[in-house]
Amino acid sequence: MKIVSYNLNGLRSALSKGLLDWLAEARPDIFCVQEIKAGTAPLDVSGFEQLGYHCYLHPARKPGYSGVATFTKTLPRRVAEGCGKPLYDDEGRVLRLDFDGFSVLNTYMPSGTSGPERQAFKVQWLHFFRRYVAQLRAQPGQAPLIIVGDFNCCQTPLDLHNPKANQKSPGYTPEERQWFRDLLADGYFDSFRHHVGTEAAGHYSWWSYRAGSRRRNVGWRLDHVLVDEQLRKRVQAAGLLPDVVHSDHCPAWVELIGS
Repeated sequence: MKIVSYNLNGLRSALSKGLLDWLAEARPDIFCVQEIKAGTAPLDVSGFEQLGYHCYLHPARKPGYSGVATFTKTLPRRVAEGCGKPLYDDEGRVLRLDFDGFSVLNTYMPSGTSGPERQAFKVQWLHFFRRYVAQLRAQPGQAPLIIVGDFNCCQTPLDLHNPKANQKSPGYTPEERQWFRDLLADGYFDSFRHHVGTEAAGHYSWWSYRAGSRRRNVGWRLDHVLVDEQLRKRVQAAGLLPDVVHSDHCPAWVELIGS
């Protein structure tokens, strides 16, 4: 079972850059995308359906903004759009699909880069999200969670090119780093670090379009696949795909075995 997460920075834009051709070759079982930027206008997903995917979208109400979608070859047992809080659901930030043995929670977290007001909104969201996940996890019968998406946060100095210069930058503030440590301590692990090791540097999932950042590998690892500790033995491999270019992000992935 291969799960891929990819911030597309616009689904229509990524489709125009050959996304479906890549998807036909990569063939993930579950494909989670963020920043679909669809708004409430109908979005053509026939290309995904032709590749054998069931399609589930949770767009933002605002056109050209945010939104998540999950495409799966296995029919889910349940689909839950949103987190039940209109403040966040209007921005299309959470989509959960329940399968036998696990649930995939696809999320796009606020960036906070547009100014202090949005950074405050982001911090509010982060603390809400942690509580939401804890409450979800405590529900009777809830399968272990795999939380995927663009977190717009780095965990450690290894996760961005220039940590010293970004100590107070959105995505790497002390509060965000502490939040990440607290979330992992709730019973999750970073599948990427689990696979590549805790000292591996230079692995990023987002690069600015400016100054040839991607070519020079001046980036941040903002896209994560966090897995419930109950599933640790099932994680066979995980990684990033920096050579896949339909966006300013690249895909993150995890592969599970067994049941």
